[in-house]
Amino acid sequence: MIPVSSSALASFQHARILIAGAGAIGCTLAARLAAAGHDVSVLARGRTLQALRDHGVHLDDLEGQMRVAVRAVADVRGLGAQDLVLLCSKSQDLADLAEQAQPAIGPDTVILPLVNGVPFWFFHRHGGRFEGETVRSVDPDGRLRALLPPEQVLGAVVFVTAEATEPGRVTSRTPHLLMLGEPGGGLSERLERVCALVRSSGIEARPLERIRDKLWTKLIANLTSNPLSVLTGATLGEIYSDPRWLPTVKALMHEVMLTASAYGARLEIDPIEFLRLGAEMGDVRTSMLQDHERGRPLELAAIGDAIVELAQRYEVPTPHTSELLARVRRMSAPTQARAA
Repeated sequence: MIPVSSSALASFQHARILIAGAGAIGCTLAARLAAAGHDVSVLARGRTLQALRDHGVHLDDLEGQMRVAVRAVADVRGLGAQDLVLLCSKSQDLADLAEQAQPAIGPDTVILPLVNGVPFWFFHRHGGRFEGETVRSVDPDGRLRALLPPEQVLGAVVFVTAEATEPGRVTSRTPHLLMLGEPGGGLSERLERVCALVRSSGIEARPLERIRDKLWTKLIANLTSNPLSVLTGATLGEIYSDPRWLPTVKALMHEVMLTASAYGARLEIDPIEFLRLGAEMGDVRTSMLQDHERGRPLELAAIGDAIVELAQRYEVPTPHTSELLARVRRMSAPTQARAA
């Protein structure tokens, strides 16, 4: 691990942080970072904005319960450039959120998108034959790349499961873990600095030299759990243990692993152990199942379509993934129509 100067770490001891998106993940991070003494602003709207202004963030996690005051704003103009901007949203909402956050992003701001699925920066400093290209499923018009300069972005793989029980109130029953890395690989001072900042809040943060390797592991977890939970209504424990779903889970897993291999990923995953750990997650309901039940748009493009797109570039067949996505879309269409 490269050394980090004490002055670099000191510059983030009381960082100015914007958390754009006040859902379950955003509120979890806001509570933790504000409690650690950082200057935290939260971009929110509607009932959540008012709840944060009136009562702060209420977090109930493995460390206990806390209520923390944060600066809740509907407009980030006036905040000035932030040291760190965390974008916490569904992948399909990221571009709109990034646009709202623009006044808080200066030339030295570190941008940390915390979203599921294949990231828009996937081919930035990838080093392969598709260097600099766009993942059309997640950034069809290049808007994300224009709003969020890839040079200022750190990659993140989020292992935080949380549920907003009501605006500004979040419950989480699993450890909080963020894995962070430079899109171009290797370690850097800013990576170490951000990891130190996150750790100061009691959240585990691991700097990775090859962020895409862990990203592929998370993509396997996302694809094998989220869409299938919509079709079945099953919890994570049920998805990874019920013999009715296991054949599909294994087929999806193999398709993603073949795609990851085509891109040179070094997967440290034991499929049997993966299923065992998934089964141990118990009665956790996926975020996609929660969105489906509430009639919200589903993250199928980033979690599913983008994997199919990446697979097609190397002519890797993905029949099970494609069929699953089609079935979920057919099932969710009436719910989406009623919500509209």
